[in-house]
Amino acid sequence: MASLGGNRSPGAKGGQPRRRRMPRQARQWCQIESCESGRGRPLRDGESWFLVDRSWYKRWEVYVQVEEEDPSIIPGCINNDQLFEDTVNWHLKKGLVEGEDYVLLPTTAWNHLVSWYGLERGQPPIERKVVDFRGSCEVEVYPLELLLAQHSDMDTAHSAQFSQTDSLDRVLRTAQDQFVVSPQEETRLWIKNAEGSFERLCNTRVTLRDTNVKSGQVVVMETRSKDGTWPSQQTRIASNGPREEEEHQGQPGICGLTNLGNTCFMNSALQCLSNVPQLTEYFLKNRYLEELNFCNPLGMKGEIAEAYADLVKQAWSGHHRNIVPNVFKTKVGHFASQFLGYQQHDSQELLSFLLDGLHEDLNRVKKKEYVEQCDAAGRPDQEVAVEAWQNHKRRNDSVIVDTFHGLFKSTLVCPDCGNVSVTFDPFCYLSVPLPVSHKRVMEVFFVSMDPRRKPEQHRLVVPKKGKISDLCVALAKHTGVSPERMMVADVFSHRFYKIFQLDESLSTILDRDDIFIYEVSGRSSITENTREDVVIPVYLRERTPARDYNNSYYGLMLFGHPLLVSVPRDRLSWEALYHILLYRLSRYVTRPSSDDEDDGEEKADMEGSKNIPKSGNVAGGSSQDPGPDQAGPSSGVASGSRVPVDSSPGPSNWPQRARRKHLFTLQTVNSNGTSDRSNFNEDTQAQPYIAIDWDPEMKKRYYDEVEAEGYVKHDCVGYVLKKAPVRLQECIELFTTMETLEKENPWYCPNCKQHQLATKKLDLWTLPETLIIHLKRFSYTKFSREKLDTLVEFPIRDLDFSEFVIKPQDESAPELYKYDLIAVSNHYGGLRDGHYTTFACNKDSGQWHYFDDNSVSPVTENQIESKAAYVLFYQRQDVARRLRTKPQPGQPDPPAPACDPLSESMDIN
Repeated sequence: MASLGGNRSPGAKGGQPRRRRMPRQARQWCQIESCESGRGRPLRDGESWFLVDRSWYKRWEVYVQVEEEDPSIIPGCINNDQLFEDTVNWHLKKGLVEGEDYVLLPTTAWNHLVSWYGLERGQPPIERKVVDFRGSCEVEVYPLELLLAQHSDMDTAHSAQFSQTDSLDRVLRTAQDQFVVSPQEETRLWIKNAEGSFERLCNTRVTLRDTNVKSGQVVVMETRSKDGTWPSQQTRIASNGPREEEEHQGQPGICGLTNLGNTCFMNSALQCLSNVPQLTEYFLKNRYLEELNFCNPLGMKGEIAEAYADLVKQAWSGHHRNIVPNVFKTKVGHFASQFLGYQQHDSQELLSFLLDGLHEDLNRVKKKEYVEQCDAAGRPDQEVAVEAWQNHKRRNDSVIVDTFHGLFKSTLVCPDCGNVSVTFDPFCYLSVPLPVSHKRVMEVFFVSMDPRRKPEQHRLVVPKKGKISDLCVALAKHTGVSPERMMVADVFSHRFYKIFQLDESLSTILDRDDIFIYEVSGRSSITENTREDVVIPVYLRERTPARDYNNSYYGLMLFGHPLLVSVPRDRLSWEALYHILLYRLSRYVTRPSSDDEDDGEEKADMEGSKNIPKSGNVAGGSSQDPGPDQAGPSSGVASGSRVPVDSSPGPSNWPQRARRKHLFTLQTVNSNGTSDRSNFNEDTQAQPYIAIDWDPEMKKRYYDEVEAEGYVKHDCVGYVLKKAPVRLQECIELFTTMETLEKENPWYCPNCKQHQLATKKLDLWTLPETLIIHLKRFSYTKFSREKLDTLVEFPIRDLDFSEFVIKPQDESAPELYKYDLIAVSNHYGGLRDGHYTTFACNKDSGQWHYFDDNSVSPVTENQIESKAAYVLFYQRQDVARRLRTKPQPGQPDPPAPACDPLSESMDIN
């Protein structure tokens, strides 16, 4: 067995003692026993001590303590043969006792003895570590004995001894030496538990003591395959058949990602990030292994970084047409619960989480110090910016910061005292607004008072921040009806969801709402008692016989479109209302003939009292066609005789039933049209609602459903609000435009000592190597949500930021401000549903490809620009030039990663 726990000591190299002149005996005794580096000094955690056979050491003590030198008693070479159990593996005998079988010497004293006397040929030095057991330092005479095995050959294990203070990295290097695996190959360790399961040993920088590894446990070394996968992952796939990917050899990076169910947003973000050259090279060359941060409380224990590295290595191995990112999806859902399940999400939100997770997992700052943000306080911008960036790097230093982070200048001005606050803040991407049109297209249905006219569909252009009155004014231009004679309502499920007031905001109406605008009398009001006419909301209901033992109950079901009907206040009776409604329905309700009247009169008399609910009010009257003369002046007819009315204005004293045949009955109901109201008083402030209740048989005979649902389209329906394309530079200019803070997000002025709606301006100070530009296509307000499908024209090459960067520029290096496009995340569809894809430029070939989940196809540059562009990735030209001229050396593999033991499973074949 080779030397344990350190380098071979001087004098033991090659088994040949290397002598030097011995000092006098008294001097030897002082250096070994008495001085600060001698055997009597206290133990220190982590240092090395050496075992020396007690019998040899006793002979040495006799030799150095005699007054006169006696060559016959020189102890000779150090010989620890009595301490070993065998001379093959050089295992110590069990039960050795300090002071009886051996003595312990610190490294300095041991080196002195070896340099003076030498070590027996072939014997290894017995080096042991000092460990701290619960505050007390002890020499670990019997180290841990582990069984090392390869994943490819689990049956063959090799024994090796380690101190509890040895790191897992030393175990990994020992396994690499044992199984002749090159340090350039990526490897990782697993440990087999007592129950037979395996756990990852992620953090190779921790000691064996920290991992609670016990003697006799099996440690398995796994080597990454050439296709970027781990053998333990391939074992799970083997049961499904042979791997076709092993025979595939294609262009690295041209690899699709399987859609796991609404995960196109994740695939799009991953493909964009995978085609950032310097970040991908960072993972392919294993530079991430040395920077994995497993102790960061803001990080994800290195799991996100390792999962992303696995995807990159597989995608860029050239051995896969497409891969299944289920492990990565599981990791993301574990650390960000909003991405659990298989709902559709935003690719930019996933990208933001991923960049933050990679940064914290790879943060080179292991212990973050508190840094207070300082205001400029009149100092020069250059000085404040340098201080802000240094403070940022004191807490955040990773490949993500190196690649994607830039610096803003933020200026806030108090509107009261004029106090100016200037700070410099880092950013990872730019979320730029799109120029928004101040117009909005709304579709409505106009319902005329003339029953002969079908409802008309109109497409109206109105101010986006307008009011209901603006909608009426726009409709008046098409219909010629005065806006004062219009009422606007939101109809949903055959009832009025809301009846709007003229001063309400249009933002309360969503694009998907069904908006009806009714023509009413100019004298009408729905709430004001001072107006001559009252507007009554009217619902249509159909009786449905309930399966009751006595058929005494009737269910009522709403159908058709509700109405808003103007009724003269001085003729508000059931009989007059019946004739008005009969006239308003005349387009699709057939009047009974005289034969029907005679034939059905007796039946109506016999069944009327049985079929009509006791609380219902029958609207009967003359069997003659009420016509315009009986409909009244507010029913939509220009002139006519007055309809007879009851002396009482309220319906509580109205006639309950007529002796003539009726088509329907009328009933006061609530605003939902689902429950009857016992009475109605015209003087009350409560909204009066009336229901027209139809018997199924009568509805079938006299109600034409096809005609009732009919409508016509106005010529304006074909109008489309044309949106002019905008340049990307316009969006960036809008981003840097001064704005006033909203009421929900005020700024606390340190001078006024109160929150203020300050003016805010953002300026670009420094830009990153790779600039991510997020086009804010999705707009969310309290009442509305919309997607802006404006075409944004963005350059493929030479996007110049020199006009936007306010930091003094280096005119000799214009490439520091020019960018070339490398990837685009696209979104097709609307708010509720949609699909994400990617355009990306391959870093090796320079060819653009279109990534649509597991499908990948080459495209030309003129296909990239579209209305679907959502997130743009630009690379600075000096970085691109540097990467093109950089030599491509062999990939060095630093030692493996790090983390506390995780409960990851590994299938063993």
